[in-house]
Amino acid sequence: MECIIKGFILSVRKAKNEDSIALVLSPTEVKTYYRFFGARHSILQLGNLIDFEVEGEGSSFLPRLRSLSHMGFPWLYDKNKLLLWHNFIKKFEPHLKDTDELEAFYFDLLLDAAKKWDKQNPKRIICESYITLLDYEGRLYPEENCFICEQRIEDDISLMQAFRPAHPTCIYGPALPTKKVLDFFETKKTVFLEDDEVDYLFEVVMKGL
Repeated sequence: MECIIKGFILSVRKAKNEDSIALVLSPTEVKTYYRFFGARHSILQLGNLIDFEVEGEGSSFLPRLRSLSHMGFPWLYDKNKLLLWHNFIKKFEPHLKDTDELEAFYFDLLLDAAKKWDKQNPKRIICESYITLLDYEGRLYPEENCFICEQRIEDDISLMQAFRPAHPTCIYGPALPTKKVLDFFETKKTVFLEDDEVDYLFEVVMKGL
């Protein structure tokens, strides 16, 4: 009996003819699969959550996707929310590309985000998901010293990629209230941040995980 697997499609690229190659994140691994006539199947799209079976595992050729079904979310027909979802999920391919086996954290993070996507501001969900990821990977720097000059940051703070703290003058970046940012690092919630502050954090996330 074939095992049914759940996974998020992190990328899809064309192969020969109308075939496709898809990178899929499941709860236990990131794996590349082949799909015959994949270009004909609307299910095989970036960001979709799918149920599938695998055939040809262990052969010299790529394992193949079969019996695909799409697990939909109500926000998929909202173009703006779908675009933000695509922008977010695309960041996971380069981040996880050299990973084979992994814990369920990444799959669960995306599933939790997808379930909330139509109930909250997606940019806030992205920022909260990202800081949770940084904490999980041991890359969160809730420090009050600048990453560039190593001097103490006072009232105003800027953030580099991976939310590394810096003086606004050291990176020529916009300034946020230091206390608000450190509270965000602590609580991993954006509830006390203004929309323009969340927009700034979102742009930092978009630089890469």
